[in-house]
Amino acid sequence: MDLKYIEAGVLEIAYFEAGPRDGPAVILLHGFPYDAHSYLDVIARLAEKGMRCIAPFLRGYGATRFLSDDTPRSGEQAALGADLLALMDALSIEQATLAGFDWGGRAACIVAALWPERVTGLVSCGVGYNIQDIARANDPAPAEEEARYWYIYLFHTERGRASLSHDRHGFCKFIWRLWSTSWDFDDATYARSAQAFESPDFIDIVLHSYQHRFGGIPGDPAVADIEGRLAQQPSITVPTIVVQGTDDGVDPPSEPASIRAKFTSTYERRVLQNVGHNPPQEAPDAFADAVLSVANWTDQKL
Repeated sequence: MDLKYIEAGVLEIAYFEAGPRDGPAVILLHGFPYDAHSYLDVIARLAEKGMRCIAPFLRGYGATRFLSDDTPRSGEQAALGADLLALMDALSIEQATLAGFDWGGRAACIVAALWPERVTGLVSCGVGYNIQDIARANDPAPAEEEARYWYIYLFHTERGRASLSHDRHGFCKFIWRLWSTSWDFDDATYARSAQAFESPDFIDIVLHSYQHRFGGIPGDPAVADIEGRLAQQPSITVPTIVVQGTDDGVDPPSEPASIRAKFTSTYERRVLQNVGHNPPQEAPDAFADAVLSVANWTDQKL
């Protein structure tokens, strides 16, 4: 699949595209530490069904680059949401189904919450409502949950920067194994995605993302207004399917009532057996089916 490029906002975004250009659009968004290759099997299934599939490399990954050296290398949630909206504008996509996991799920949730008129449906992995509540980020969690966040605490230190700088591939490959314990990926599969971590902005953006979400460092002033809106923890009013893997080592299946209440439209939760943190790559049939289901809900409402 050929890589395409487009200027969008502060970035030149690299992305995969497949399917008919006049088909209903779906934008597929990866997380940390993964890349757009997570969606190749999903794209094949959705394109066959007539959907226009866009899978971008997020800021700090692959061939996506900043247009200016002066732009802050921010990994905060508002920047990811702004990038997604800018991509939709650049591609003249008025409405799309958004689907993502980890950072990509966060970007999808942000656009769905703040610009619902641009979103026909949402597929979000993990807890589902992935908008960070930064004001409460330092509230303590049960010890078992705190232990799963060891990497976040490490990334708040110079030792964390050194660890990622010294052996980013060993570090990220360990994360893959830890977060998807039943996924028997081979070295070639990891190596294909690992090329994306060679971006010159990868380390700065990763560290900023994890430090900012705990309120430890300031964000990019250019997206401060978006962060202000996200601080209100807005509801998501578009049709949504939440996908969770039973073997997710960092975000195991749960559905707190407070999270479920954030979704005010048609909603479904799907728990996938023997699947970890990267559902589109580990269970492409099930993930593609979730996208098609949301699209079908939308069609029935029109």
